[in-house]
Amino acid sequence: MTPIDRAQVWLSHPFDSATQKSVQQLIENDQEALGDAFYKDLEFGTGGMRGVLGVGTNRINAYTLGRATQGLSNYLNQSFDLDTIAVVIAYDCRHQSEELSRLVAGIFSANGIQVYLFSALRTTPELSFAVRHLNAQAGIVLTASHNPPEYNGYKVYWEDGAQIVPPQDQEIIDEIGKVNYADIRFETVPSHIQLIDKEVDEAFFEASVNNGAIGKGDREAFSLVFTPIHGTSITAIPQVFEKAGYTQVHIVEDQAIIDPNFSTVKSPNPEEREALDMALSLAEKKKADMVIGTDPDSDRLGVAVRDLNGEMHLLNGNQTMVVLTEFLLQHHRRVGFNGNEFIASTIVSTPLIRKMAEAYKVQYRETLTGFKWIGKLINDHPELKFLGGGEESYGYLVGDFVRDKDAVTASLLAAELAAELKTKGQTLLSYLIDCFVNYGCYQERLLSITKKGQSGAEEIQEMMKRFRAHPPENIAGEKLLYTEDYLTQTKTDQLNKEQFAIDLPKADVFILETEKGSRIAARPSGTEPKIKFYFSVNEPLQSVADYTLVKNRLEKRIDRLIEALDLN
Repeated sequence: MTPIDRAQVWLSHPFDSATQKSVQQLIENDQEALGDAFYKDLEFGTGGMRGVLGVGTNRINAYTLGRATQGLSNYLNQSFDLDTIAVVIAYDCRHQSEELSRLVAGIFSANGIQVYLFSALRTTPELSFAVRHLNAQAGIVLTASHNPPEYNGYKVYWEDGAQIVPPQDQEIIDEIGKVNYADIRFETVPSHIQLIDKEVDEAFFEASVNNGAIGKGDREAFSLVFTPIHGTSITAIPQVFEKAGYTQVHIVEDQAIIDPNFSTVKSPNPEEREALDMALSLAEKKKADMVIGTDPDSDRLGVAVRDLNGEMHLLNGNQTMVVLTEFLLQHHRRVGFNGNEFIASTIVSTPLIRKMAEAYKVQYRETLTGFKWIGKLINDHPELKFLGGGEESYGYLVGDFVRDKDAVTASLLAAELAAELKTKGQTLLSYLIDCFVNYGCYQERLLSITKKGQSGAEEIQEMMKRFRAHPPENIAGEKLLYTEDYLTQTKTDQLNKEQFAIDLPKADVFILETEKGSRIAARPSGTEPKIKFYFSVNEPLQSVADYTLVKNRLEKRIDRLIEALDLN
């Protein structure tokens, strides 16, 4: 069907009059917007369904979420032979999140499913925790994470508390595909919906403190600034810090206001410095030791720390992952390893995490991008103990009581490390540089190129095809040694053309590795209209004193790689 054919379907029952009117206006006035709204169905990507709010099959609205929920209801009823099937629902600060969460709850209830609905907005990690805490079979969180204000989304979790993965995600998609819009059961059954809040909150806060409060520093002497960037973290992080014994937590009040427009920032993404500007300013006024900022649904964290000269430095996602993992490994070594521990990261994150696992003699597991894969690892290997792990996109998980990125507990762990170091007269930045001396100095950079709409999606696919078909033999003077194609699940030795199987699921990722250990990964985003290029370079670091010189040299090396690939 063409976009106009799809749009015509929305001009009659079962679509309400307001929806029909909006679609008619698109048909008459904006063919480009009509095409983007109807050229395809929203799909489950690395973070579930996510898209712009509005009418259309490629938009987030009552009907696209209704169809997804009806299909999921059918799948649940087919999958579980239980008297009562239960689903937990949470929502964040986004436009329409609360209304859509109640609509989704109503559809589940109409299908005979018990719903535990949070009475107000809550964090994504608490939703993951609540699924297992309440012995539910699935969970939903209405969120678009760190996307712009016009977005919302729908993440699906299974009974293990992790996001759905293949083949189950495709089975659910197939079930959704069988649903006509007229099949959606919108008739809410109130007796099947139970509001939840404080009891689950307290259990989650306690678990967070039990897993994250492992430091030996003076918590009362440690000062930090926290910003939720208008999102859900305000419902959890201050409470967890207080429970852990921190008395100097300074909140950026203007950003503690729930605001779906994220009015004080260009983007509610803690990966970007501008999102933390207000927190950094407050840190100077309060002479705070650390800044922590989280994204709207509280699964990503940005961290800034002081150096020995008192200057604030932002850590990137890889650097935060490195120091948190080193801290966890040191802690568990003191406590005593049992021999079954493992840490995890992803194929586009820093290779340094693998080196740390080797040094501590714990198992290392690597997954595709997306924390659902780390959740799957935990679920698939109950004989192993998951200590922690993360990915370059500012996500981290401590222990296994949550099965997704958890900025709540990760924020506490970061403060625990920094407070302990302060007590010893050290800094978190010097701790990071010590890691580089021990394991090698790694520098990473992410380059994202936005390509919007249907034409943009096609252009991204063409870029990936060209990258695969014609990998360069030499990049900025570095000979290409290996390519890894996760679509064909093959690693190729470019010198002798020998191929090896990659034991991971198929994914649209292509990686180049050079003779100097440089890695360049290309990957279309699963949640945004972007193609992403991940650069990682490294060289030995002999001493702390050499760090700035080596860092600058590595940054210039990345510059040369980008220029040679001509990506802009």
